[in-house]
Amino acid sequence: MRVKDMLPKGNFDVVEAKDGVDGISKIHSEQPNLIMLDFLLPRKSGWEVYQEIQSDHNLKVIPLVLMSGRKNEVTEKISEPFEYFSFIEKPFDQKQLVAAIKDAMIKSKKHPAAPAPQAIPPADTTSMVQEIVDLNNRLSSMEDEMSTLKKQVSQLIKFIKTKL
Repeated sequence: MRVKDMLPKGNFDVVEAKDGVDGISKIHSEQPNLIMLDFLLPRKSGWEVYQEIQSDHNLKVIPLVLMSGRKNEVTEKISEPFEYFSFIEKPFDQKQLVAAIKDAMIKSKKHPAAPAPQAIPPADTTSMVQEIVDLNNRLSSMEDEMSTLKKQVSQLIKFIKTKL
């Protein structure tokens, strides 16, 4: 029996992928509420998809159920306990699948919050304000200098015209 046929009827809109490349593309475009990921996939392995999910804060908070018939291959790459996702070993039945989904929903909430943007330390703010003041003063000085130069150019033009 296929996994999508084991899901409770009416509760899930299933988006399937033919391989890992298609899967990560659909994860990015669909932003699903749950990811069911087989560890062994063609073109891009479930391990590579998992790593890509974990490197993106927006994706790693999506509940994840990782499936494999070879748990030892998973534990070679990811050590137990699986803190942020649920693992289900094949073969499994509907009851085990539903339990894994519920577990994944709970575990996904344990992810640390995204780091807040760094605030500029007060000392840097003060120096930046001073730099802005200095730049404004230089700009004002240059504007005065340009005005003086324009007057001088105008006087030179008048002088040259009188001599011609």
